[in-house]
Amino acid sequence: MNTRINLQPSQFGEARKTLLESEAFTVSSSVYPSGVLALELANSRGRLVVLPYLGQMIWSAVFDGCDLTMSNLFSQPRPSPTVIGTYGCFMFHSGLLRNGCPSPEDDHPLHGEMPCAAMDRAWLEVGEDSAGGFLRLGGEYEYAQGFGDRYLATPSVTLRADSGLFDIAMQVTNLAGKPMDLMYMAHMNYAYVDGARFIEPLGVERVRLRSSVPAHVKPTPAWTEYMQVLAKDPEQFTCLDQPRLYDPEIVFFFDGVRADDSGHAHFLLSHPDGAAFYTRYRPDQFDHAARWILHNPDQQVAAFVLPSTCEPEGYRAESAKGHVRSLAAGATADFCVTTGYLSAAEQQALIR
Repeated sequence: MNTRINLQPSQFGEARKTLLESEAFTVSSSVYPSGVLALELANSRGRLVVLPYLGQMIWSAVFDGCDLTMSNLFSQPRPSPTVIGTYGCFMFHSGLLRNGCPSPEDDHPLHGEMPCAAMDRAWLEVGEDSAGGFLRLGGEYEYAQGFGDRYLATPSVTLRADSGLFDIAMQVTNLAGKPMDLMYMAHMNYAYVDGARFIEPLGVERVRLRSSVPAHVKPTPAWTEYMQVLAKDPEQFTCLDQPRLYDPEIVFFFDGVRADDSGHAHFLLSHPDGAAFYTRYRPDQFDHAARWILHNPDQQVAAFVLPSTCEPEGYRAESAKGHVRSLAAGATADFCVTTGYLSAAEQQALIR
């Protein structure tokens, strides 16, 4: 039997408070000095810090003592209408009406309206399903604009007992009487691990280097030269071994991501010590995927796969490519990724 606990902002205070404790899980609430409300979801392997009322952003993730989150400029999450004002999290929901880096012709913020959305409701669920015991944080956000779009976004994050992997899901329902644009990316900002290797066990048909240069990217001569080399042979980029060349950022796009018999694609960032960061998803939900690498004194990130419904080049560019989905009035779209940390033994078992 599953149990649901509805959350209220009044349950969050300066003093850390335990909201739930079981043999497998612990949930505690707190408030950052910035005023942002946070929940820590913990199991025997590690913990997630999730911001239940700020876009249900996952601020940090630590498993088996390994920090999964990008190095960044922010010591804590900050109240901000857009993600650029608090860009330090492990994961945010990018979209949903607009997505990616806006061009000069676009009028949307970086990565759209959802990353820092003021969630209307949040709740915890504890129970068992076919995969065993779980702890889930869910939430709802209703977007509405007079004479415009209206949708219900229902994100969730699910932690399993004794596992370094967790599920991140998003359900979007068009509540308006006309079709809506849909652009969604599960934006997971993984830590940069020196010497780590990219592994796609099933392979992809083609890897492309992003050719456009967004406004926030300031090219250097060395970077420009390296981009020319990578453009000719993007598949040579297999290892994080030249950090001085990853500033500014490098972005790749994947075409024809291959799935297994269950419909899942698999991506790993394999560490020199044998452990790995891992993500699996369904290409029938996300028909695009990107990779984002950046290494400078202020930010280091190895987002080894970013599953998406489009490429992250802004609304006008993606619309021109035919990458903007249309969600019919009353229709629902579902997305889910499984991601997290694998021990050396778990990585070997997966690859076998």
